[in-house]
Amino acid sequence: MAVIIGYEKIKGLLAMHEAIDLLEEAFLHEGMGRTFVSPKLITEFEGGSLRVLVAADYEAGFFATKAYHQIKGAGVRYVVSLYRLRDGELVALLDGQVITDLRTGAASGVAARRVKVDGPVSIGVIGSGNQARTQLESLASVYPVRSARVFSPTVDHRESFARGMSASLGIPVEAVGSVEEAVRGCAVVAAASSARGSDPPLRGEWLAGCRLLCAVGNTRPQFAEADVRCFADAGLVLVDSPHAFAEAGDLLRAAKADALPESKRATLAQLVGGVVAVPGKGLVAFKSVGTALQDLALAVRCYELLHSVPGLPAEVDLARLRGAK
Repeated sequence: MAVIIGYEKIKGLLAMHEAIDLLEEAFLHEGMGRTFVSPKLITEFEGGSLRVLVAADYEAGFFATKAYHQIKGAGVRYVVSLYRLRDGELVALLDGQVITDLRTGAASGVAARRVKVDGPVSIGVIGSGNQARTQLESLASVYPVRSARVFSPTVDHRESFARGMSASLGIPVEAVGSVEEAVRGCAVVAAASSARGSDPPLRGEWLAGCRLLCAVGNTRPQFAEADVRCFADAGLVLVDSPHAFAEAGDLLRAAKADALPESKRATLAQLVGGVVAVPGKGLVAFKSVGTALQDLALAVRCYELLHSVPGLPAEVDLARLRGAK
């Protein structure tokens, strides 16, 4: 019988460094050809929308669906359905909010672990919601951070974010009055905005000296949060799924402008598997659209920790998996 695992049980269950490890394992499986990842199914209806994703991890022994819907004026709700592959049994229904926020941050952490930056870094953050929080948390778990700056359009929100993240991470986080002020001079930038206008809020001309850009806020084809130059100036453009090139407005615009040749496109699976290498200098841009494979990786571990699952390993053995490629 399937168990129901709610928000309160999942909140705080996984540390960020463990979430990054779990996604690395999933990306290794993907690079081995041992996963299935679907594109998003998007359904729009009066007053709302529904998005559904599907993934299977044959090495882990599970498949999952992730569904999230938005009703105007009521916000977004997420649910992950976890199934056992050997017999198709639905083993768990999990609240997906924490999983979504955590895996989005962790995906940037997977990229950051391979994009080296000399010395303590300054981080620029666009946005002040849950995903902006996990972006900063993830990047701070990888890099030694000197300071961070944050912009979001609502003054109270950005000031609250700065106070809260300063306290939780033990680093100075400053709320500033513009996107440009937040990102100029920063070695690492995380864009997790909810901007829905026709003009991207982040401009590549402000990223001189930036080593890593993580753009995670927009996943719809009609919007973009980073302009074409952000990708044109990058020596490598990473995505968490090949579907990103057809789903994200940022990438669609860059491709249309001939700023995104195949030669500089790569997935996190290719990066983790050693198929591609990060350039030794210059900008690396990472665009995340999220996949059910990432949700599955965290959902399995949550289920494992909260309910005994015979045969699952107690720890993620990345060395073993790399040896099995």
